[in-house]
Amino acid sequence: MNTNQLKVAFLGLGVMGGPMAGHLARDGHKVIAYNRTAAKSARWHERMRKENLDVATAATPVEAVTDCDVVLACLGNDDDVRAVLLGDGGVLAAMKRGATFVDHTTVSPALARELAEAASSHGVLCVDAPVSGGQAGAENGKLAIMCGGSEEAMAAATPVMEAYSARIVLVGDAGAGQACKAVNQVCIAGVLAGLSEGVRLAQASGVDTDKVLEAISGGAAQSWQMENRWPTMVKGEFDFGFAIDWMRKDLAIAMTQGREVGVSLPVTALVDQFYAQVQANGGARQDTSALIRHLPEGAE
Repeated sequence: MNTNQLKVAFLGLGVMGGPMAGHLARDGHKVIAYNRTAAKSARWHERMRKENLDVATAATPVEAVTDCDVVLACLGNDDDVRAVLLGDGGVLAAMKRGATFVDHTTVSPALARELAEAASSHGVLCVDAPVSGGQAGAENGKLAIMCGGSEEAMAAATPVMEAYSARIVLVGDAGAGQACKAVNQVCIAGVLAGLSEGVRLAQASGVDTDKVLEAISGGAAQSWQMENRWPTMVKGEFDFGFAIDWMRKDLAIAMTQGREVGVSLPVTALVDQFYAQVQANGGARQDTSALIRHLPEGAE
């Protein structure tokens, strides 16, 4: 447990934020949490109290961040973050000078730079710190965190983020963490597209899919997605994990970034279209591995 107890606010208690906030409390920090849905805050608070952890919940984001040393957020999208953080009634203006803000939301690099500038004007350090590892990574405290910000901001944020991370990398200045996350999502989309076709090919060929996994996961085709999603893709199980709604939001950020820097992302654009098909067929809240649903089961 961390002996340097800090007063920490966590904004957003979804499938990622809830477990992350819990790890902070277990690490010895005094955690004050806020979620837009009060019922979700209440359920999180009850789970934490059953572990005898030092936590509280707040009715508003501003109430949550008052006098906190570090404020962390894991919200929905650019609009959500802008609404909560910026403006006269926003969180940044309510934070004490010298505090640190860490944004774990996946947003555009442009917004990350805007937040860093606004934070600086209020005397607040800022790190954009999107995460990878999904719900399991959050629950197990094994997230990979890609960061953008100053060395000073990272020095303040890292001891707190260590409570739920396996890897923390400072990629560059403000916005670099979000640019890195865009790359991450592009890579995942491509891997899942190939994996979906591989699973369907194995099924149609009549071979034992468990044996195929055993054979190819020991070679160059191996990936996290293969190890963790092949079995559930074979079974058609998708009601868990990182929702397609959120993946499409992230891919939109990546494709916008590509246009801004003059890089074509044709495979990403195609996979996004496949996701749109699955989304339209009821898969909006299913895991990203439900991409396989755009392919028919069995030979045509």
